Amino acid sequence: MTISRRKAIALVGGGVILAAAATTGYRVTRSPQAAVKPWELAGTYAEPRQKALSFALLSPNPHNLQPWLVDLSEPDTVVLYANPDKLLPETDPMSRQITIGLGAFLEVMRIAAAQDGFRVDLDYFPDGFDAKALDTRPIARAVFVKDAAQDPDPLFAHVLTRRSNKEPYDTSRPVSGSTVEVLKAASSDLAFGSTLDAEDIAYFRDLTTKALFVELNTPRTHMESVEVFRIGHKEVDASPDGIDLSGPMFESLKLAGLFDREQAADPTSMSFQAGLDMVAGYCETAMGYVWLTTATNTRIDQLNAGRNWVRVNLAATGMGLGIHPLSQALQEYPEMAAHYRDIHARLAPEGGTVQMFGRIGYGPDLPPSPRWSLEHKIVAS
Repeated sequence: MTISRRKAIALVGGGVILAAAATTGYRVTRSPQAAVKPWELAGTYAEPRQKALSFALLSPNPHNLQPWLVDLSEPDTVVLYANPDKLLPETDPMSRQITIGLGAFLEVMRIAAAQDGFRVDLDYFPDGFDAKALDTRPIARAVFVKDAAQDPDPLFAHVLTRRSNKEPYDTSRPVSGSTVEVLKAASSDLAFGSTLDAEDIAYFRDLTTKALFVELNTPRTHMESVEVFRIGHKEVDASPDGIDLSGPMFESLKLAGLFDREQAADPTSMSFQAGLDMVAGYCETAMGYVWLTTATNTRIDQLNAGRNWVRVNLAATGMGLGIHPLSQALQEYPEMAAHYRDIHARLAPEGGTVQMFGRIGYGPDLPPSPRWSLEHKIVAS
């Protein structure tokens, strides 16, 4: 199979890695076809790095932009870069969230490598970093080492079925404290917080709804999302990244001329108002919350937050629990400042940074998110 360069997300060199295969029920009428091929056609690479990367491609990341680039030109080594075309300057002006997504990529790569008996030695930012913006310097250098003492990670079992479940949750089904303890155990080296308290849930339902409304009612931040909308199966197939708005409802609205980017961007349109109602409804079904905090807010903190967050998400998947990151109140642009202060006063009163925050609950099973293939540089052995 060949994949055009237009349908690959990495920039360094040539070659293609497809994401690891999964058995799903995603192929339904008017659903994306090419966009889900990565889930169906790969995952059987003999070369250890390629195999691990085919799983890492399935990691969560902001707006599903898949901001990773890799260089495989050095033997036994993966050098990870951030794709400068996949940043979110309006909602993520410091690229904190993008860095968290890159951390998740590294952790899933490590988990997948461990399954085949490889230890991955990570060197973060080997050429340094800019605290205010990501640049062309490498994010991490990862060396694969065959290690007889390397045990498989049990979370690997959930890599192919992990989702960020952004659907409404079942409000008749509570989440237990013991379930949350499993999530906490998955994030063993970062400060993990949680609440199932009714008063806290009411407070955060309100706060997250208000923060979402700030993002949606601020034209430049809302347009950053609208520009990466993929409306309908044809757009998703043409650009299998960004925000997937396919499925029967969106297909029907698009065909009827009731939903497009122009209407989504217009605050006076029915589509815009329906979008507000939809996201508010999601927030109102939270059955608890989890979060991760760090004492400082360095790039290394952000990478570690991503590594820990994906582990929490994988553990949740293993229990059939939905988890939906609600990052709006954590964003560092002026219009969000009041909500940023509020959530930090509530969750980090002694100082520090709330890196990730999300609602939990039991919801529907989800299809895979569309994924690009991963283009990279390979030197023949």
